[in-house]
Amino acid sequence: MLFVEKRQALFPILLGAALGVAAHVLVGYCLGCFSLFGSSRFTDFLFPTCGFPYELEWLGVLLSFALFALFGAEIGVATLPFAGEGKALLARSLAHFGVMALTLWVWVVLNFPHEPLPGLALTFLLPFALIYLLVWLGRWVGWMAEADQLRSKLGLTAGPSPLKWRETLPHAAFAALLCLVLPLVLRLCDAPDVPVLSGILYPWLLLPIGGFCSAFSLGRRQGFCPLYPLACAVFVLLFDLPARLFSHMDNGSLVWIALLFPLAGNALGALIRRERSAS
Repeated sequence: MLFVEKRQALFPILLGAALGVAAHVLVGYCLGCFSLFGSSRFTDFLFPTCGFPYELEWLGVLLSFALFALFGAEIGVATLPFAGEGKALLARSLAHFGVMALTLWVWVVLNFPHEPLPGLALTFLLPFALIYLLVWLGRWVGWMAEADQLRSKLGLTAGPSPLKWRETLPHAAFAALLCLVLPLVLRLCDAPDVPVLSGILYPWLLLPIGGFCSAFSLGRRQGFCPLYPLACAVFVLLFDLPARLFSHMDNGSLVWIALLFPLAGNALGALIRRERSAS
């Protein structure tokens, strides 16, 4: 039995499926496949049709919607606890990753049948694997922080370290993955003419959301930890330094995003922790 109760999993699965369908509509609209307010018909979809011929194009669109809904439902499953023990948690996490990767790969192969498979894997599967690892590591760090907090309440650990560097240290691996490894992989996978992954997705979505949420989790468990936002900014600066030296590109806004969003998340988490302790 994967979950304690089946009804426990029903709501996030259904919500994830609905969000997957909504994401498909948004992607189709952004690609200009249809108009929400014009006179376009359902069969005006040009992408994605899962490679179906023109006569059955509508069936390919439905299949594409179904795969998006399935992928969203699998994301919903990821919000639930997999297991309470290390080996079972790792095994079920790997199984969940495999199912999600297979769903994504089926959609990719159906919609890009003439593209070389290694290129498709670099464009879709590698970023997905890295993002999955990023989220999983963030949750693992949160679990470890909760265990440390429990030991602290039982008097099994020393008091807070200066600037809470010891409490921040486990989250530094997540910050390095978010601010060093992820942008490098996305830049390698990006198209040279239109850098969507590294130029749009990372600076305006993955970096601010990942920095805010991870810092919020740290602040809610350990209080205000000023070294974590600073570490995120330093990691981004280290990643951006070669671009400044050799290509004279200035991406200073990324440093501010990496500093301010984690700072805001950590301060908010610390405030919520303080209010809970006072009540």
